[in-house]
Amino acid sequence: MRPLEDIRIVSLEQYGAGPFGSMHLAELGAEIIKVEDPSAGGDVGRTVPPYAADGDSLFFESFNRDKSSITLDIRTEEGRAVFHDLVRTADAVYSNLRGDVPAKLGIRYEDLKGVNPQIVCCSLTGFGMTGPRSEEPGYDYVLQALGGWMSLTGEPGGPPQKTGISLVDYSGGYVAAISLLAAVHAARRDGVGTDCDVSLYDTAVSLLTYPATWHLTAGFEPARTRHSAHPSLIPFQAFEAADGWLVVGCAKEKFWRRLVAVIDRPELADDPRFATFADRARHRDVIVPLLEEAFRQRSVADWLKPLYAAGVPCAPINDVAGALSDDHTVSRELVAETDHPAFGRVRTVRSAVRVGPPGDDRAPTRGAPAMGADTDRVLRELGYDDDQITALRDAGALGEERWTSA
Repeated sequence: MRPLEDIRIVSLEQYGAGPFGSMHLAELGAEIIKVEDPSAGGDVGRTVPPYAADGDSLFFESFNRDKSSITLDIRTEEGRAVFHDLVRTADAVYSNLRGDVPAKLGIRYEDLKGVNPQIVCCSLTGFGMTGPRSEEPGYDYVLQALGGWMSLTGEPGGPPQKTGISLVDYSGGYVAAISLLAAVHAARRDGVGTDCDVSLYDTAVSLLTYPATWHLTAGFEPARTRHSAHPSLIPFQAFEAADGWLVVGCAKEKFWRRLVAVIDRPELADDPRFATFADRARHRDVIVPLLEEAFRQRSVADWLKPLYAAGVPCAPINDVAGALSDDHTVSRELVAETDHPAFGRVRTVRSAVRVGPPGDDRAPTRGAPAMGADTDRVLRELGYDDDQITALRDAGALGEERWTSA
């Protein structure tokens, strides 16, 4: 058995952040019943270009492996009754909607505790369910701007930039998954469920970590650094070689001594200007150009071999293709392969969450579900017969307008 095979989650999720969080739980064995609205095409992620076909997309495939999909409008009387039947059998209701929408849809603990006193209601919203921005929609770009991230990203003097991928969304998914699991644990222990008020805004601000501590405590003013340099550990940055770029990092003094030997400048280890991190920071304008000139003399491959041999932390700056084809990616089984009627063999990236002995911790994975593929099965498991299912469809309980995203 996988670790979470005894957990059932009813998920009102869409697009990226919410589905990303629940996909990790699904890979660990949790049953994710994904509620979709057919009148709006289901999860909006199904239509994200450029690779979209037949009501599905490679974007959607990236976030929804190992889940089930049903169609249900919980705002109809009939749909609400079905939803309550699902809640009675579930450990958690999970959503990523705007902060005021959980109350409007009646998916908070206060709304559902009479149905299931142990239910956990985990809401991943843009700004949380309290505070002056709680009713605003939240998207990764917006949160990277508000959270200070863009002011730290890019070259000094250039425009502020976002990270290359939607890290606030994905980090928010991880935070929601952790919160949900903690709340389910407490509910099973205490017999009482709760809300989890998780937000992308909280996630973005919390990830400021030590620059925030430095600023709040000592008045440090964070700023962008040239070539992605660490603000205090020198050298720890990107360097241009003769044919590309690599990262070299001396996070400990021993690495500095090894580095100067590799670049054939052992005398730098005894230079008092560069003896410690603090000394090198004070003489940054001297030591960094010297290192840059040295690295430009040889290719990336020619540098990596002696750096690896010396135990100096380093890496080539891969493109996406290079990262996905790296021997370590293959060895760690980080790529999943599933079949799809429109896209053929779909290859996606697996979860980094792992439980089990090394080398024996990967269970088979299923592709993302077609919209509503599991509706009849799930309803029958709840005790509905064919006539009742037909009546639900006739009443419009299996689809109306969609919800507002976080």
